[in-house]
Amino acid sequence: MKTGQNINEIAKQVLKMAAAKKDYAMDTRNLKMTRTAQLAFVVGGKSVEVAPTDRCVNQIAARVGIPRAYAARLQTEAPGLLADNVNHWFQSAPEVRMLRTYQNGENVGRAFLSQKYRSLDNDDMLRMVLPKLMEAGCEIKSSEVTEKRLYVQALFPKVQGEIKVGDVVQAGVTISNSEVGAGSLRVEPLLYRLRCTNGMILPSALKKHHIGRAGEGEWEAGEANEVFSDATRQLDDKAFWAKVNDVVKSSLNEVKFKENMARMLEATKVDTGKPTEAVEVLVKRYGFSDDESDSVLEHLSRGGDLSLWGLANAVTRTAEDLASYDRAVEFERIGGEVIELAPNMFN
Repeated sequence: MKTGQNINEIAKQVLKMAAAKKDYAMDTRNLKMTRTAQLAFVVGGKSVEVAPTDRCVNQIAARVGIPRAYAARLQTEAPGLLADNVNHWFQSAPEVRMLRTYQNGENVGRAFLSQKYRSLDNDDMLRMVLPKLMEAGCEIKSSEVTEKRLYVQALFPKVQGEIKVGDVVQAGVTISNSEVGAGSLRVEPLLYRLRCTNGMILPSALKKHHIGRAGEGEWEAGEANEVFSDATRQLDDKAFWAKVNDVVKSSLNEVKFKENMARMLEATKVDTGKPTEAVEVLVKRYGFSDDESDSVLEHLSRGGDLSLWGLANAVTRTAEDLASYDRAVEFERIGGEVIELAPNMFN
């Protein structure tokens, strides 16, 4: 499992970020990209300028129809030309969008989203979920906040079992959320392999997309307005976080854990054949880079277990080698998917 930051440090960071959050609803005709690729607008008679993240620029480019690679090049080599393109489409094809920012002395434009975007924020996730994990006796094994997502990976040592002699796994859960349009909030069962500290994420138990109900969160065009959560939304959010905690509890359930164990045991009986050919199947399916596929092959060969279980663990072990925490979690999720692959794929 990829080592992240201490959960206490994550909590401090998330709360600091929450205090600096400001969201705006605005007609794109009132939003301008400057010649230095900043975003400028007026709210309450006050001029505001923010520096967009690469993700925010990508979202703007996608919305106005500029190819992502070209937009990235313009951002660094010809920001004035990027501004001309963006401002033209902001004016000629106007729409109301949500601009999410941080303003704490260094103003940042972090996301450019649909006006229907339903914010499920990281500070709420920690406030509502962490106490329940502690009450259940969980250990926070890994946590991280990236530009895209917040991750919390917790283990439940009371529930564990043996796949093979000496090969013990524990129950756990991975909870992740994005505030910037990088996917849904997810609660996913986790199996933690004690022998080599691999984490394997199994198919999602809950996915909540950040989209409100019809008519909710729609704003009239006009000057930019700061967006606040209303009382009705706060009640809805409270009910939703209660549901999240129910799903977390279910993921740590011993009966569910035994069902997952049975799938792992079946995977130990599936022969994937030659290591190079088995890894090639995954490369074609998941688009691994050369370095990633080399790492999977190395761990598969070194482990000496050519079953489907061994192949899945070579993938999850590779997660520890990856620089990106986001990509590492993707590999842990792929490891869980590999367990489900049809045996005839390796014939």
